[in-house]
Amino acid sequence: MMNAPHPTQNPAPTAQRPWLVTLQRLGPWLSPVLSRLPVQPPSIVLARLLTERWWPQVPLPVRAELCGRRVDVVVRDLGLRLRLCAEGRGLRTAMAQEPMAVCIQADARAFLDLLEGREDPDTLFFERRLVMEGDTAFALLLKNTLDAVGPVTWQPWRTPQPPSSMA
Repeated sequence: MMNAPHPTQNPAPTAQRPWLVTLQRLGPWLSPVLSRLPVQPPSIVLARLLTERWWPQVPLPVRAELCGRRVDVVVRDLGLRLRLCAEGRGLRTAMAQEPMAVCIQADARAFLDLLEGREDPDTLFFERRLVMEGDTAFALLLKNTLDAVGPVTWQPWRTPQPPSSMA
């Protein structure tokens, strides 16, 4: 008898995401290499990407609440640690001496599922595929913002439209 996927899991067909299968196969090989990278280069890449594709969708009042707090992102299966901080114009690499407000940890697939809207933060959190540690109020604000904004648009030909307000 075959095991059916858990009803809250939304596995993506590999035909639609063959690069994810490749990433998962390379993960054990990449992890020792990526874990030795300095934090800054991958943090710069993620900050620029999120500034361009996610930040414009965040309502202005929420942006103000997110600014000035360091968020660490740990991609467990790839051995990556990134440090980000929001400021008025977008995200930037946070310095090590800035106090961390929240640390978010998950495997690459969970982060991709979250960013693409295949999974919501609550599902990932309750299935323990996503772990958030630190300032609970700030983590909840961040989670609610991710929920409200929805998936990140990655297509270069689509410009994200900022929402008028957040419910």
